[in-house]
This record gives sequence, structure tokens and C-alpha cells, in this order.
Amino acid sequence: MDEAALPPQESLRRAIAAHQAGRLGEADRFYRAVLAAKPDQFDALHLLGVIASQRGQYAEADRLIGQALAVNPNVPGAHYNRGNALQELKQPQNALASYDKALALKPDYAEAWYNRGNCLAALGRPADAVASFDRALAGLSALAEGWNNRGNALKALERPQDALASYDRAIAIRPDYAEAHYNRGTVLEGLAGLEQALACYDRALAIRPDFADALNNRGSALLVLKRQAEAAACFTRLVEVAPDYDYAVGKWHHALLHCNDWTRHAEATARVAAAVAQGRRAALPFSFMAASDSPAAQLECARILAADKYPASPTPLWTGQRYDHDRIRIAYLSADFRDHPVAILIVGVLERHDRARFETIGISLAPEEQGAMGRRIKAACDRFVDVTRMADREVAVVLRAMEVDIAIDLTGYTHGNRTGILAHRPAPIQVNYLGFPGTMGAGYIDYIVADRHVAPAEHRPCYAESVVHLPDMYQANDAKRAIAAAAPSRADAGLPDKGFVFCCFNRNYKIMPGMFDRWMRLLARVDGSVLWLLEANDTATANLRREAERRGVAPQRLVFAARVRPDEHLARHRLADLFLDTLPYNAHTTASDALWAGLPILTCMGGAFPGRVAASLLRAAGLPELIASGLDDYDALAFRLATEPGLLAGLRARLARNRATCALFDTDRMRRHLESAYTTMWRRHQAGAEPADFAVDAIAGKTGSEGGSGPS
Repeated sequence: MDEAALPPQESLRRAIAAHQAGRLGEADRFYRAVLAAKPDQFDALHLLGVIASQRGQYAEADRLIGQALAVNPNVPGAHYNRGNALQELKQPQNALASYDKALALKPDYAEAWYNRGNCLAALGRPADAVASFDRALAGLSALAEGWNNRGNALKALERPQDALASYDRAIAIRPDYAEAHYNRGTVLEGLAGLEQALACYDRALAIRPDFADALNNRGSALLVLKRQAEAAACFTRLVEVAPDYDYAVGKWHHALLHCNDWTRHAEATARVAAAVAQGRRAALPFSFMAASDSPAAQLECARILAADKYPASPTPLWTGQRYDHDRIRIAYLSADFRDHPVAILIVGVLERHDRARFETIGISLAPEEQGAMGRRIKAACDRFVDVTRMADREVAVVLRAMEVDIAIDLTGYTHGNRTGILAHRPAPIQVNYLGFPGTMGAGYIDYIVADRHVAPAEHRPCYAESVVHLPDMYQANDAKRAIAAAAPSRADAGLPDKGFVFCCFNRNYKIMPGMFDRWMRLLARVDGSVLWLLEANDTATANLRREAERRGVAPQRLVFAARVRPDEHLARHRLADLFLDTLPYNAHTTASDALWAGLPILTCMGGAFPGRVAASLLRAAGLPELIASGLDDYDALAFRLATEPGLLAGLRARLARNRATCALFDTDRMRRHLESAYTTMWRRHQAGAEPADFAVDAIAGKTGSEGGSGPS
């Protein structure tokens, strides 16, 4: 049929009929025939634009509908359709303007109110979005998507109960609405706990088994609940259905390590490392520390996360003011002010701060706990503020109002982090210390507190922060740590009556197959010896015993220690003969535990900060002989220590003598060094100087060039 031979009105009639029947090619030809005869025909321009949208050609749709509206600007449906195309083009501000024009012509246009709400949500205006959704749902009360998206806006407004009610309406309308079940779970995580959230994720996945967001959240929740095998299965599924999902491959790698499932270890490690090298959002920096021994790669991983999740605020709260306080005002931010390694390490320093020169503020990022450690931390601070229920910017506003001189992040990128607080720049000096063993890769973190062993000069390009070298070691310790008076018997601990006891009380995700190979060869060479490990989960225990058997070692020669009170755990170290360290992620607090309890630890210097901590601590304890020069030296030294009783006895005796005097456990010495570092940071700032690397002198706690007291 020759469309050009038909009158324009007939071509338009046939075009509309074909369009309504879904015959887009035929409709397209007839609309174009109309325009060939009459280039400014409104309906042909408008509906040809609609066809372009249906084909995913959104820029063309915007052009054609724009031409139609130039002919007749009084058709609300055309403004609405143009808004839809602009939304698809990721132009929410322009789309909003189109919907507003449609609504000016047709105030009860429910569909336009709905899509307007979506634009407002995309523009970060959740309160306005809720109002728009409410207008839409007054006319479209059965629109499940409207209730779901309204719930999302309410969640953004931190109105969780209202958000839940909105999701429930969506699910009542459409029980198989996977997104609404998933969104309901995200609210319940913070409101009712992970178990209830998991039930929502399970329902979402029953409807859509390849729902990547639900797989991700379910896996993360299972890890926190210590259901590691289920988490590993969840992340395995995630990398199958969405291999490029943000941070999925890193979570998969980390979950497998929690189970000591090494069947795909080489593949997972290679994929994580390659993805980070390509600049992809592949791994969270803390879990990446068990995947890479490269300080440059760890910097790249941290930079990727900082840019993605915690970019610097375009409107920083501190804008150059210099405070004039009687004392330097320090805020310690932590999610771990409880019975946690970070609290155990830092509490002694907090208690000893020179109150004449420093005012300390504890900023708790997690719900306050009433245990002994929580009470001790709180009592050690001049002020203590629980900010658990506050948004990041609200917390930053509080810090700015307090005129904090130095904000110290003790959490970094570990569990419960709130890096977004410091992204708002609430303080003139912002510091990364203790909780996260590496760079945070963020320009608004001014300093990292380290030492020359964990962050040597040659690694300086791998730190986004200015590096402060403390003289002995970077890690604080508490000299008041209690050790139970009586150790359990070997039989009580599940150990054999005789035989050498190697131990490693590091978290099991730090145990890599290569190091495990060496341990098993060592057990095979030392008759009657056993390896004592910390019990993590049933899957890890079974896998490690299976791996031992594969290497020719009887599985019962692996003994697993159950969790006990901290003082009892320290006491049972007396039953072990030698602590074997891991790579690429060393013992950190666990190394201090062993040395405080009198147990020598054998380590090997790694490439990046996490793999160099035990060496730093051994030097501070006066036992540098226990730092192997390489893995072959590590093997040889472990064998010598296990078979030459006099050698090991001499090291034990020296550790016992050094315990009361060495730098590692001199809490007040560490306090002076940290205070000197803080004073130097503060004096540089007061002088108008930018943050810069510096080192603190030993003993006196003064820096070589800028030491001295703070304000008085």
C-alpha cells in the first residue's frame, strides 16, 4: 500500500489503529506519511515520539514530542510522555518540569503525580516525593509501585514504621512483588533485627531467584549472624547471576574464607585483585586485606570505596576557623566501645590522657552497652555521646557545634563504620587510627597514625593521608588487662597430655591455603605436635580438618578452642608453646594477647600494613628474632623452636622479663607519644600549615621539630 497516496486523515486513522494493535513498524510508516504531507501535525509528532520511547529511543522521543508541544502546548498527555522520556534519559529536573506542566493543565492527573514523585526521589527530595505519591495514590490506590516507592521515600526520611506500612500496602495489592519484600527487609534490618529482615529477603528470592540486591543483603546479614556457610552460598549465587554487581566478588571471596572453603580460592583471589586493579567496585577494603599483600592495591581499593560511598561533602561544615580552647578537644569516634579488640587496646590511653591539656569526647556509633568495658570507656571520657540514631550529617553538625579540634576515627572501614560523618568535614583535623590497619583513601582524612615498620618510608605513596610515625609501635595497649589466675588443664582444653602445641588464635578468615600447607608440613615433622585454632563455625572446622587429612595429617591433630571470657582466653595461652602467625593478614590484637600472656609468636613480614603488625609488636616487646625474613625462614625457625627446647625457653624467659618494662605494654609511654602527635597536628593547624608527615621522638613523647605542650 502506498501510504503517501492516502489523505493525511486516513493515514493518521490507520497509524493510530496500528499503534493500538502494537504494530509499531506499520504505525511509524503511517505517522511519517502524515508528516510528509503536514509537517506540523500534532498527533503524528506526539505519537511518533511515543513509538520512539517504546523502542528505547528516548532522545528521539524528547525531540519529537518537543516539536509537537511547540505546535500545541496545551495537551497534558504530551507533557507527561515527554517527562517519561526525560526520566529515562536520567534528566529528573527536566522531567519534573514536564510533569509540572502536565499537572498545571490537568491537576488530577494521577500518573503524572506518580512519576513526579519518582523524579523528586531521584533529586534527593524525599519529603516532596511523599507528598506527590500521596496525590497519585488518591487516584491510583491499587498502584503497588506507588506504595513501594512511597515507602522508599519514607525510608529516606528515616520514618521506618511509615515505610513499612507503605510496603505492606504494596504487598497486599501484589503479594508477588519482590522489590517490596526486599525493601521491607532493608527497613527491618535497622528496626527489628536481621532475622526478620532475612525472612523478607527469602520471600523476595522465592519470587525472583536471581534478585541481585536481595542476594547481596541476605549474604551480608548471614555473615553478621555468623551463618557463614549460608552466606558463602548466597554470595556464590550472586557472582553467578551478577558477576559485576558492586563489591560482590570481594564479599564472595571473604565469605569463602570465613568457611575455609578453598575449592575456588585461587580463582576468587585472582578475580578480586584483577577487578580492583581495573578500578572496579569489587571489594570492601577491610575484606580486601585478606586478598592482597600490595599496599598500592589496598590504596586503590580504599579510594574506590571512598569515592563511591563516602565522597567529600560539597558543603563542609568546618570552613577554616581556628578555635581557641584551653585544652585540645579530641573526639574519638567508634562503633566498638564495648568488649571488642579496639576498646581493649585504647581504653588505657583514654584513662591516662592528660586532662590539663586534652579534653576527650567519646562518640559512640553503636548502641551503648552496659558491660564492664563499655562503662570503663564511658568513665574515661570527659563527655560521651551516643549518636546511633542520628544521620551522618547530624552527627557531623554535633561535632562542629562542639568545636572538636581533632576527630579520630577508631573504626575506619570495619564493621559499623560511619565514614560519612567525617566526609562532612566537621573538624579541622581528622585522623585514621587503630581500628582499620591501612589507608582510608579519602582526602578529608588528614593523618594516619602508624610506625616505621607497618608504614615504611618506601610505602609512602600508598597512603592518602599524611603519615605519623610513632617511635615504638602504632598499637596502643592496656597494661591493666586481667588474666585468669588458673589456666585450664590440657585435657580441659581438648589438648593431648604430651606433645608440642602450635597455636594460631587469629580469626579463621586469615588462614590461607599456602600458610596451612606449611603448618601441616611442620606437624608432620614434629612428632606428637598439634595445632590449636580458635573455633569459628562448624563448616570451617570441618573444612580445615578435611584439608589437614588431604595433606596427610590426622584431622584430630587440629584442636579447636571454644569462645570463653577474655581473661580465661588469655590464661589458656599458657598451654601453648608457640603462636604461628598468618599472611597476608597478621595477628594484631591477637598478637598482643599472646605476648601479654607470655606466649612467643612467630611471624613473617608481609608487604602491606596488615601483614606487618606482628613484626612491629615483636620489636616493641624486644623479640625481633621471632620475625622471619621469608617463608622458608619461617618454616625453619618454627621447626627449631619446636625441637630445641632451650631456644624457646630462652625467648619465653626474656618475654617474661620484658613484660613489665617493654614499650609494647607501657600504656603511659604510648599515651605520651599519641599526645605529642596530636599536639603537633594541632600546632601545625594553628600555624596555618597543611597536614604533613612527621615522626614522634621516643620516651619524652616530643617530635624532633615541633614538640611541646598544647594550649595552657
